[in-house]
Amino acid sequence: MPKNEQTRVPGQDWLDIVRKNGSIEFSKAFSENIVLDTSVMNASCVGIEAVSAFFSATSGMYDRLAFTHETVDSLKTYLEWEGQAFDMDVAGSTTLTRNGAGLIESIRLYHRPLHMVVRFSAELGRRLKGKVDPGLFGLPETTLVDV
Repeated sequence: MPKNEQTRVPGQDWLDIVRKNGSIEFSKAFSENIVLDTSVMNASCVGIEAVSAFFSATSGMYDRLAFTHETVDSLKTYLEWEGQAFDMDVAGSTTLTRNGAGLIESIRLYHRPLHMVVRFSAELGRRLKGKVDPGLFGLPETTLVDV
């Protein structure tokens, strides 16, 4: 590799966008009807305001977060990440889908392991209390099964 070429850091472009949350630049990175699906919520976040609120709430929840792999295939970017939250290991994947104009129209964000999904969801619900539907967090009563 020539010396003037920098090595790409996985997830750097995505981190640059998320760090601009609340700015016009952040909003301009997404399509008008951006959709965020995540394992820590029961339904989608739709629209820039909801997506922005989600990232504002989660910005301080990680003790450490690093993207470990990135694959770009046409309009999709696949990211793997790992880190810590609540002094416990957490990892997951993020899939970004862009439209023909290059704007992000879909974010799919998945956490693991299960105990971190539950803990993260509960904390996110606490941080977003009064801003979003509380039914987005926790398990609906109808999903609980007696064993």
